[in-house]
Amino acid sequence: MPAPYPQEFREDVVRVARSREDGITIAQIAKDFGVHEITLHKWIRQADIDDGNRPGRTREESTELREARKQIRLLQQENEVLRRAAAYLSQANLPGKGSSPASGRCPHRS
Repeated sequence: MPAPYPQEFREDVVRVARSREDGITIAQIAKDFGVHEITLHKWIRQADIDDGNRPGRTREESTELREARKQIRLLQQENEVLRRAAAYLSQANLPGKGSSPASGRCPHRS
C-alpha cells in the first residue's frame, strides 16, 4: 500500500479543485497534482463531510473510533490474561495440588 499523501497536500489539492475555473475538470487537476482522479473525488467527499456539508463520519470521528477499538482490543486481551491467571491460581490452591503435606498423609494419623 503506498504511503498516504500529507494532509496539507490533500487540503491544497481540494482547495484548488473547489475553486477551479469553468472548463477545468477534476481529472485535469488530479493529473496536474499527480494523483488519481478517484482519489481526488474521495478527498473532496471527505472534505465535504468534515466541513459538515455532507452526512458521514468525519476524519476526527474515524480517528476516535479507531483509537477506541484499539483500546477495547487491548482491554479484552488484558481481561483474558487476568481470567487465565485467576483460573491458574484457583487450581493451584485446590487440595492435593501442592497444599497438602509431602507424604500425602494427614499429619495427625500414624
